[in-house]
Amino acid sequence: MARLQSFTSSIYPLMSKRPLLLALALCAALAPFSARAAGANELRIGFVPGPYADEFKAGVEPQLRQKGYTIKYVDFSTGLEANQAVYRGEIEADVMQHEVYLKSYNDRNGTDLVPVVQVPTPPMGLYSKKHHALTDVHAGATVAVPNDPVNLERALKILQRIGWIKLRPNSNPVDVTERDVIANPAGIKIVPLENAQAPRALDDVDFAAIQGNFAIFSGYKLTDALALEQMTPPYINQVVVRAANKTSRGTLDIVEAYQSPAFQQAIRNNHFYDGFRLPEYFATK
Repeated sequence: MARLQSFTSSIYPLMSKRPLLLALALCAALAPFSARAAGANELRIGFVPGPYADEFKAGVEPQLRQKGYTIKYVDFSTGLEANQAVYRGEIEADVMQHEVYLKSYNDRNGTDLVPVVQVPTPPMGLYSKKHHALTDVHAGATVAVPNDPVNLERALKILQRIGWIKLRPNSNPVDVTERDVIANPAGIKIVPLENAQAPRALDDVDFAAIQGNFAIFSGYKLTDALALEQMTPPYINQVVVRAANKTSRGTLDIVEAYQSPAFQQAIRNNHFYDGFRLPEYFATK
């Protein structure tokens, strides 16, 4: 108020001569304050189906609200849509992808998205509605796998670990295809599908390798899987922003909230997250 009174006093001599000028000057002085008050602290965060929005609501949002932020949750059907929204500035961040997928996306699209913090991630698993054990596999059994190269490699590694196939060594995950299967002692038939379609395909195939977030979104538990991937750090999902926003105040506050003891406690105290691969910043129990 004192600041406004001082401003008014300084232009008071103009009042009798230029009332229109005074009104315009007052509007110009007050407009920036109104703009900052309306939506400047809103954080728009993108998610695809899965547990990541619930993680955020449980352990991250409460801390951000204490700092004066409002949170807008934006749902996307695919990771491609979420990443496009981040790059265009329509949302500040998304939570749904691992390092290998992100690199592949940037390489294909010439974008500059960067990871800022890992999040608890459910591993990919092999599920079935028709069989109750891996020993039920038979020649001609159909196995659905993701049709994108990055997640196809993860699925094929599960099948190799349980002895159903053998893969040709390939150091670049984005180059892996079905042709890299060099032995198939179980005699299975591999059926590539869109990631999100795998849970629904369980009615039609014998087995399906389902990404963890889609399995959970469809009502499956990690304990329902007949086999789970041995998840390594490059496949732990993370919060992603544009490179220019990597050190913005909002990004740093998101990272701080994820890495806080409060977030760790929220995850560890909920048995829903049992079996998730936890980031390295989680303290050892």
